[in-house]
Amino acid sequence: MTKGKLLRMDNVLIVVDDLDAMKAFFLELGFELEGETIVEGPSVDRLIGLQNVRATLVFMRTPDGQGRIELDKFHTPKAIRTGPETVPVNELGIRRIMLAVDQIDDVVARLLAHGAELVGEVVQYEDTYRLAYIRGPEGLIVGLSEKLK
Repeated sequence: MTKGKLLRMDNVLIVVDDLDAMKAFFLELGFELEGETIVEGPSVDRLIGLQNVRATLVFMRTPDGQGRIELDKFHTPKAIRTGPETVPVNELGIRRIMLAVDQIDDVVARLLAHGAELVGEVVQYEDTYRLAYIRGPEGLIVGLSEKLK
């Protein structure tokens, strides 16, 4: 019998309240819009274990086509928040998405101009990387990594 194996990571799901703000944030980061759709019906309900689901899904990809995110806006049932919107970086659970960028200072400046905040500072790690954590809409943390030549 052949053993099943992992092939790749397909996407990361982010449940959002303000779909337009989150979409604009990821577009500013350089993601490209792949598509948008509404899902609902019994098969969706069974898949995610909720009733009467109606949600708008936005699919975005990195410019190289390898990384993808899915932004989900639940219309019914409404999305819930079980803790504070702005949690510290050491809170248990998935805390950030790390993205490789070039010209990190330019990317940080553009995001700050659109209302994002630096979590700490832009730092250099040894002679290999410059790194920054950015808090975007709805408290989402995105890590930026620029490889030094």
